[in-house]
Amino acid sequence: MGLMSSPDVGGRGRGTGPRVAVVGAGIVGLSTAYALTELGVRPDVYEVGVPGNGQSTGQSRLFRHSHEDPRLIAWARESRAVWRTWQDRLGVELVSEDGAVSIGPDAGQRLALLRQAGVPARMVDADELAKLLPLVRGRRSGDPAPAMLDETAGAIRTQAAIRALAAAVDGEIIGDDVLSVHTAGTGAPTGRAQVRSVSRRADYDTVVVCAGRGTPALARGAGLTLPVEFGAHARVTFAVRGEPPARLACLQDNSGEFTAGSVYAAALPGGRAYALGASGHVAARADGSVVDPDGLAGLADGATAYVRAALPGLDPDPVGHVHCWTTELPWSSDGVAVWQAGPGGGRGGQVLFVAGNNLFKHAPALGRALARAAVGEELAADLRPEARLGSAPRA
Repeated sequence: MGLMSSPDVGGRGRGTGPRVAVVGAGIVGLSTAYALTELGVRPDVYEVGVPGNGQSTGQSRLFRHSHEDPRLIAWARESRAVWRTWQDRLGVELVSEDGAVSIGPDAGQRLALLRQAGVPARMVDADELAKLLPLVRGRRSGDPAPAMLDETAGAIRTQAAIRALAAAVDGEIIGDDVLSVHTAGTGAPTGRAQVRSVSRRADYDTVVVCAGRGTPALARGAGLTLPVEFGAHARVTFAVRGEPPARLACLQDNSGEFTAGSVYAAALPGGRAYALGASGHVAARADGSVVDPDGLAGLADGATAYVRAALPGLDPDPVGHVHCWTTELPWSSDGVAVWQAGPGGGRGGQVLFVAGNNLFKHAPALGRALARAAVGEELAADLRPEARLGSAPRA
């Protein structure tokens, strides 16, 4: 028997509301899909693999408000509020209450920016630092660098978030690989955007593409060139010595005392392990090949060296590794933007392409903004590429 072609599908039998597809079921895609659910829309969510197993993989992420761009601090503040709302509604902890400590000569400047945005934060001395982050006890250090506490930061419970959102989305998660997305007038019926996957052809009013490393390729098919710089990064997990402390704050160390670059870290659920990454990434090509495969080992070795020197409370023998793609925009490693193809202004047939890096913390606020744009509202001005969200203000 020959292969039978799949029927055309997409949004039929869902009432008179807008038909929306989300491509990608990482944290941004799932947040967008759940935000659409909040608006009464039942999206189709396309994911070729396991939800949350791409750039969203791992057991923890650092939620922080601190950024160079005050606009991004505002987005983080909004996102933190949505994390709380979803946490209460879904009945599972999504962000810990442990806070985040930022160490380095720029701590005072970071504090000023947070206070301007109304984010609770304060400087801490060496004694309080040891209470917030017991892992530092016993390390040899010169004059301690200034340290600041972002009081409402914490460790994101990544796997809990992925599971809870995937279960709460009032729509279908379609296990299929999307080959192309067309806007109205470029292969799709008038007033519709079209998704062609391995086994489907479906038409929608709006398609939101949150496919991580796969987003630029799909955008090219719709006539857009996204200035994404590809890379690969490594995070290493270390066991906590002895019993886990009652509180284990996240860490950003920009002091340069124990490593030439910066370090970030967050506790895993239960506080028995700490996931840590050193700054930097290994360059990658658009075809998915890593320029220097040994570079990932170098990043992991750098994280281990930092632990040996700076965090005596951790066993320096790694218990786990996470390797993930990075998709940075030229203006900032924290940059994010949304490109729009097809008609805007609420007319049918638009496609929104999301690109950026370090987006896990911002996913709830970003998802709600994308959902509003998908049902006809104007895209938030901050998210347009010309806004260069995440870039440091000019002096």
